[in-house]
Amino acid sequence: MGTDADAIEFGTDGWRATLDVFTKPRVRMVGQAVATYLGEGPVAVGYDARDSSRGFAEELARTLAGNGIEVLLSERDCPTPVVGWTVRDRDLAGALMITASHNPPNYNGVKFIPGAGAPALPEATDRLTELLAEPDPVPESEYGTVTETDFVEPYLEHALAFVDTDLSGLTVAYDAMHGSGRDVTGDLLERAGADVIEFRCERDPEFGGTPPEPEADRLHDLIEEVTEGEADLGIANDGDADRISVVTPGEGFLDPSLQYAVLYAFLLEEESGAAVRTVSTSSIIDKVAREHSEDVIETAVGFKWVAQAMKDHDALMGGEESGGFGITSHLRNKDGVLIALLAAAAEAEQSIDDRIAAIHNEHGHVFQDRISVACPDDRKEGVLAELDGALPDEVAGATVADVNTVDGFKITFEDDNWLLVRPSGTEPKLRVYAEADSPERVEELLDAGRDLVEPLV
Repeated sequence: MGTDADAIEFGTDGWRATLDVFTKPRVRMVGQAVATYLGEGPVAVGYDARDSSRGFAEELARTLAGNGIEVLLSERDCPTPVVGWTVRDRDLAGALMITASHNPPNYNGVKFIPGAGAPALPEATDRLTELLAEPDPVPESEYGTVTETDFVEPYLEHALAFVDTDLSGLTVAYDAMHGSGRDVTGDLLERAGADVIEFRCERDPEFGGTPPEPEADRLHDLIEEVTEGEADLGIANDGDADRISVVTPGEGFLDPSLQYAVLYAFLLEEESGAAVRTVSTSSIIDKVAREHSEDVIETAVGFKWVAQAMKDHDALMGGEESGGFGITSHLRNKDGVLIALLAAAAEAEQSIDDRIAAIHNEHGHVFQDRISVACPDDRKEGVLAELDGALPDEVAGATVADVNTVDGFKITFEDDNWLLVRPSGTEPKLRVYAEADSPERVEELLDAGRDLVEPLV
């Protein structure tokens, strides 16, 4: 296959690499693989706000068109969920999205989105890897056309109809982190009636020198505007706006699992359906679900698994602890734009701080943390195999009630506290997570988890 193809590796969410590796010849190989895989179109091509993204998108569009495929190329950089929804709405064969999401500006990447608008499963990305090749165009007379298309406006109209809320009187602070949510998420909130205070809503391919990942330590101005200023609610998106962070006056930066619990409970006021969550997402979701006699489906880490379970179980909602949430009837994919409108709708009806207080009053508080244990990549499988035969009946003084092996080992105790050991997908480490009803108990469980795995490394 050659060194060009050898450098292309589809991970949990597409292929990402630094710009010395993520090159136009390799991007064209991905385009050719998708053209061969799909066989026909139309195919959407979108791109984020990075300096190099439009050029890479044009390379993809030309490669697809050279294979006789009709291409819809986004007029402007836009959020990944907008491209995913466009695929589903227009019944397209699939899409390619040029984005490195929250990675620094010296990265770029490409995601393949199949026809349903959900993330690609390994069977698809493995096949694409096999099909990587130099472009092999059809005769020029058979080329497909490339049509620049507005993906954003139809999406916004759909989102307003889907959530159907009046945000009049609500002030929302919105931080785009210079990413593709600018002029999309804020515009959506304004159209629904909110007053919007904007932060970092100018295009800056360098993201102001900060990776566009909406974590608390990167959102100081947004948090201050909500906790000390005029805003009722704060919202931030990552670089391609498929993830969301929420800030409230009382909580400040809102834990993503609590955010999930609030939004799921809000949806359950009018609808019904199961929740899907990853193994590392808080059990507070389970407690909300049980209160409403709903099921929870637990998946491996990665939204592709969440999305598949949303389909298999006809779930109402799916989410993960990193701030990615989707609503099945809208799009089985992470969507930080529509979820922003949903969060604002919940706030307009009853403050999210009051909703959190109600959840705590009903279900108590839960706390979560994680540590890492160094482990060479070639030892990860061996450690987990040895752990399979070494799990005690009691850990840190608590009786083991259940062991889930969907992604590593998740040990659940009789008091609903849990301990999870799973391999990192990106580093030579094992991750050890714990959740309990007090920070002190979390530390005890993490120490016990470390003691379990370190001797096996």
